Amino acid sequence: MKIVVTGGAGFVGSTLCLQLKAKYPSYEIVAFDNLKRRGSELNLADFQKQGIPFFHGDIRNNEDLSALGNFDVLVEASAEPSVTAGLDSDPTYVINNNLYGSINCFNACLKNKAKLIFLSTSRVYPINWIEDAHFTEEATRFAFDANQSTKGISPKGISEELSLEGARSFYGTTKLASELFIQEYAAFYGLKAAITRFGVIAGPRQMGKTDQGVVTLWMAKHFWNQSLKYIGYGGTGKQVRDILHVDDLVELIDLQIHQIEKFEGRIYNAGGGLTNSASLLEMTKICEKITGNSIAIASEKETRTADLRIFITDNTRIENETGWKPKKSVETIFQDIYNWIKANEKQLETILK
Repeated sequence: MKIVVTGGAGFVGSTLCLQLKAKYPSYEIVAFDNLKRRGSELNLADFQKQGIPFFHGDIRNNEDLSALGNFDVLVEASAEPSVTAGLDSDPTYVINNNLYGSINCFNACLKNKAKLIFLSTSRVYPINWIEDAHFTEEATRFAFDANQSTKGISPKGISEELSLEGARSFYGTTKLASELFIQEYAAFYGLKAAITRFGVIAGPRQMGKTDQGVVTLWMAKHFWNQSLKYIGYGGTGKQVRDILHVDDLVELIDLQIHQIEKFEGRIYNAGGGLTNSASLLEMTKICEKITGNSIAIASEKETRTADLRIFITDNTRIENETGWKPKKSVETIFQDIYNWIKANEKQLETILK
């Protein structure tokens, strides 16, 4: 089997390539990436060691995709992942990459009669529905109240039943548009595809920044004794996200590659779930425990555009229908990131510090 991973030198893409090659040494795993994100170039040495071909290309360019030759599966993991992309500047790049680039990938799949594994996002769900949900304020976090007037929101989180009517960000909209195109390709061209709406993904190899990769950012700042800031919602650090270990994501993608019939015609949420959720305040305590460092954390009350007080993934549907469920805890995620930073400190300090 030949599997192409677009965004293959990124956090999720590189982890997928390396773990799939380790598990299936007879497969040809190809990493395809434009190396736009700083730090992605560090993965090229690992690809070479493991016999993973790297193709420097861009999904916006059909000629680059054509040069890959024939393949059996394409994992589309190449998105511009920042929720704030295009909100305070020209949105052309995020639209061209996440929508038009993805469509080029769909066409490449048709040409090769290949399966498509599409990594979508929880940010397809509109902001207002989530922000207007009833919530309670606990000692260290916000939580969804049991009494909700909106279908698709419960203490377990956001399910696939939440309405898609409303604004969500250019990032979320391009991913939702791609989902809709995939359904058209499946209905009229017979494209075999799996679509998954992932929440926050974290683990080693993530080059964390303020707008994307907050878990790595939090650990890195504690590791190097640098300051942080609680931004928005009163500046208390009580906003919450569920966190999925990248290893659990790889396990799901592996299942989709080999049993795509379980996923065709369905769209699933997949995240850490309520059990694997944490507020910024709780993340701070975990980082302090692991690193032994207590850092200065400032407070800014004003909430950023397109931010969410709470996002927790309700995994009920995917767990019941496919048998997949996350296995690794929040504490394990932070410990794995710490171990990765410590083992690669010299390489990473110019990027994460």
